[in-house]
Amino acid sequence: MIPIPSKFALVVGRGEGTTPLNAFDAALLEAGIGNLNLLRVSSILPPGAKFSPELQIPPGTLTPTAYGYLTSSSPGQVIAAAIGVGISMDTYGVIMEFEGYCTREMAEDRVRAMVEEGFRKRNLPLKEVFVQGIDHHVEGVGAVVSAAVLGY
Repeated sequence: MIPIPSKFALVVGRGEGTTPLNAFDAALLEAGIGNLNLLRVSSILPPGAKFSPELQIPPGTLTPTAYGYLTSSSPGQVIAAAIGVGISMDTYGVIMEFEGYCTREMAEDRVRAMVEEGFRKRNLPLKEVFVQGIDHHVEGVGAVVSAAVLGY
């Protein structure tokens, strides 16, 4: 049986590279998750998972992660990504990701509204929301990433 994650952290990063993939890799490295094997998951936080901002995961670990990212090859363009996690009183939580051509503040506002809508659709009471975003002014080839990293 696969263990259920009991912790989560929110991370963000930005980066530049010679290709979109290299820029994405640089953003992952800045976010502190560039040396993990990310397993992209959808948007449910396991029941009882606790916010752990200093979550330490060894390199190479298969790591469940909900993430959004955006790359751009248009110098001067502003790109942003944000991650939001909503916590309920006594059940599971909801994770939402957003990426777009906007500022960090706009991305954070949008992802917070997405979390709130996710809770309304599920008829769940929303106890707490965690949001973290980042933006980047593209120099050559740029990327942003925002992620909820699930750990044990």
